[in-house]
Amino acid sequence: MSNIQVLLVDDHEVVRAGYRRLLENTIGIKVIAEAKSGEEAYFGYMKHKPDVVIMDLSMPGMSGLEATRKIRHYDDTARILVFSVHENESFLLRALDEGILGYITKRSAAKVMVEAVRQVAQNKEFIGQELHSFLAKNRASGHNPLFDRISSREFEVFLLLAEGKTVNEIAEILTLSSKTVGHHYTHLKNKLKVSNMAELARLAIREGVLEP
Repeated sequence: MSNIQVLLVDDHEVVRAGYRRLLENTIGIKVIAEAKSGEEAYFGYMKHKPDVVIMDLSMPGMSGLEATRKIRHYDDTARILVFSVHENESFLLRALDEGILGYITKRSAAKVMVEAVRQVAQNKEFIGQELHSFLAKNRASGHNPLFDRISSREFEVFLLLAEGKTVNEIAEILTLSSKTVGHHYTHLKNKLKVSNMAELARLAIREGVLEP
């Protein structure tokens, strides 16, 4: 039986190194490439055609969500496992909407990562235990359409604004111009029907995107 070939995507070199060691010390899994941005992930996928992509969500430049969308557009059979610090319903549902098969958080035990890679490689859904309550609630009550109105990039800007980041800080984090971030903020206010930063933050708390 051949190894599961993995593309590992995270903008932190230390994180990639740690999980490369974990995966390569596991029988049947091989990390064939790494990427530190969404752009690199997209081109890396086209070049290497891995069995599984382990995808961070929050990266400078093209986000993990955008990279997932582009990869899935290029190859709708792509198997993507999200590995993120974000542990809430909105990120999970957004990622599922983009066609990911797995979602685990960075506080998951090492054995969970290994099991998730194996399940996703078999084209099976794998959602971390800490996220099951969100998934069950969504599937029982139906999808919350609030964030369907905004793009993946707008969603990222929304979260950073809700956390209290300034337009200039967000521009630096996402490698965008301040003008572009300002346009995103204007679109967010219109689409989400909020008039200022305080209302936006309250919305983020109410929807579980931001801790109160």
